[in-house]
Amino acid sequence: MIPRTLGVKLKQVAKRYPVVSVTGPRQSGKTTLVRSVLEGYDYVSLELPDERQLAARDPRGFLAQFRRPVIVDEAQRVPDLFS
Repeated sequence: MIPRTLGVKLKQVAKRYPVVSVTGPRQSGKTTLVRSVLEGYDYVSLELPDERQLAARDPRGFLAQFRRPVIVDEAQRVPDLFS
């Protein structure tokens, strides 16, 4: 992986804020960056239909299944998750 200077900042803000959004163009390495910097976090992709359906139907229940901080990939697919 290409070392990213953003990794240091991401680690800092993830400690300070309960929700951090990483945005950018498609295929630019966002998921790779976040997963490599935030080791120990759970990971879920809303690209998967079952996960997306659960998140849309029961956002609280969806988030309650995670015992550790979680990386939610493709979060734009269920915008109400962050209302």
